[in-house]
Amino acid sequence: MPFTISYDRFGGPEVLTLTETDLPTPAPHEVRVKVKAAGVNPLDNKIRRGDLAGVFPTVFPIVPGVDAAGVIDAVGEEVTGFEIGDEVFGITPAGSYAQYALMPAPVAKPATLPWETAAALPTVGETAFRALKHLNLAPGQTLLIHGAAGSVGAIAVQLATARGITVVGTAGADDLERVTTLGATAVAYGPGWPERVRAAAPQGVDAVFDTSGAGVLGESVDLAGGPDRVITIADMTAAQHGVRFTGTDPADRAPEALPELAALAAAGKLTVEIWRTYPLKEAAQAQDDIDNHRNRGKIILLP
Repeated sequence: MPFTISYDRFGGPEVLTLTETDLPTPAPHEVRVKVKAAGVNPLDNKIRRGDLAGVFPTVFPIVPGVDAAGVIDAVGEEVTGFEIGDEVFGITPAGSYAQYALMPAPVAKPATLPWETAAALPTVGETAFRALKHLNLAPGQTLLIHGAAGSVGAIAVQLATARGITVVGTAGADDLERVTTLGATAVAYGPGWPERVRAAAPQGVDAVFDTSGAGVLGESVDLAGGPDRVITIADMTAAQHGVRFTGTDPADRAPEALPELAALAAAGKLTVEIWRTYPLKEAAQAQDDIDNHRNRGKIILLP
């Protein structure tokens, strides 16, 4: 019998347990994937703690994780374009911390794309792509990204600069050099950051993408000239500032992002930093690393 990670109550990483389970059966529109790599996201931790119980339906036991890459080993009767043996990646709504997972919308994995990178891409890559899509910036305009060294921010920097957008990115002192390497003008977090942004972008800021949730929306609206030019994925006070929050509505997605992101990564035009890999049984350690902000890049589980 295959193994999964699951939990039957909210709590810390210690609630995660390795358990045997039945082999899942794909619905007509799904494929079953033998998982080669599963991405670990801060979202997984928030759901585990119960922070999002009012947003996401909770039916215990829960298998965490939404990102996976693997090999198809069963195909639902309504699925077209894929067959057993295909290498794919994508979203696994029923959980990816598992040896086998169900995937309703698989994306072909380029042969040269490492499993770890493919598993790291879906959530953070689609999020970065979606935010830029909503902001709809033109080449030559200036974008401020809060949390530019994080997994979402780093991809957003690379996508934006590749489109000819000037990027200013805020980050902690230890990450400023990395933000510069990604192609942005780095600005330090902390008191006085709006003045430092103005100095770094004397031409002004056309839009702001907040990935940090660090209470920066008020100043960001001032910098961008209005709330309609600011978007956040992390600050739940967005409505108080008239700012768009993206991420909780399943209909607010950009599925077209994944093939493009995979092609860019396979061609070496998009870097996704992998900080560490763990075997499946060490999922609690992986989530503890995220809870305590130890990671600098993505954490991947290898079932």
